[in-house]
Amino acid sequence: MGSDQGETSTNDQEGFSETMFVTAPDDLESVHAEAVGTIERAVRDAGAEGAVVAMSGGIDSTLTAALSREALGEERVLGLGLPSTKTEAADGADARTIAEGLGIEYREIQLRPLVDAFERTVGAAVDPDTEGDHGDDRLLGNATARFRMTAAYYAANATNRLVVGTANRSELLLGYFTKYGDGGVDLNPLGDLYKTEVRALSAWMGLPKRIVGKDPTAGFWAGQTDADELGGTYDEIDPLLRRTIDRGEPVESAAAAVGIETDLAREIVAMCVESSHKRATPPTPGIADRRLEAPPSAIEDA
Repeated sequence: MGSDQGETSTNDQEGFSETMFVTAPDDLESVHAEAVGTIERAVRDAGAEGAVVAMSGGIDSTLTAALSREALGEERVLGLGLPSTKTEAADGADARTIAEGLGIEYREIQLRPLVDAFERTVGAAVDPDTEGDHGDDRLLGNATARFRMTAAYYAANATNRLVVGTANRSELLLGYFTKYGDGGVDLNPLGDLYKTEVRALSAWMGLPKRIVGKDPTAGFWAGQTDADELGGTYDEIDPLLRRTIDRGEPVESAAAAVGIETDLAREIVAMCVESSHKRATPPTPGIADRRLEAPPSAIEDA
């Protein structure tokens, strides 16, 4: 990427090279082991039989499926293709090809009939004056993401598996996911990795170049890309988040170092601040200091 990749830092996790991103081969080997171990432990501790991964044909879900296969074995991973538009046909074909290459079970469920029925019933009742602009596309896109979550959990419940999420750190920090949609999962093995690092790990693992090089998109509507939605590419966004969120640098100096406009940098950092509710457990009043987490004594006795 830019010169930021080679900069040193004294604040990075012990055990990794002190660079802007975790992309060195030795570091990627450690990251790979941690991600695989996270999946393996989560499934074991839950007493589950395996994992369900919603596969879009993109880099994040491909990497997640590959890591799940390594953690659990091919017979314990179910890949789900959940398309809702005709434009997803090519990506669906990629997802099926990837699943076949990994040796995991793959099933495709067309969600368009469900989305259309939802729009005719709920959509028409709630907002009868919709005119089909991109604002409405976003509403339906979020609803579709929640249908995908519902389908993934139905499959997981039916087969005693966990739903393994595919979100990376860039998306989580920006709130670039649907609350209780693709954000509704049992674990996120890529959740500590920026998109830059997801690409590096995918290449290190030998995933297909056509998948690694795809333009990132949430697939909400035809022609949509992450860059259009976020206002910048991950080559710009990741170093900015690394500096401002991880290192606490002022936005102005971080923007100058990355080489982007200060106003755009402020908008990107604001996305992180304004989306904090997506990353938090819904609050309760905290009456009488009552908590939802079991105390250590209860855990020991269970």
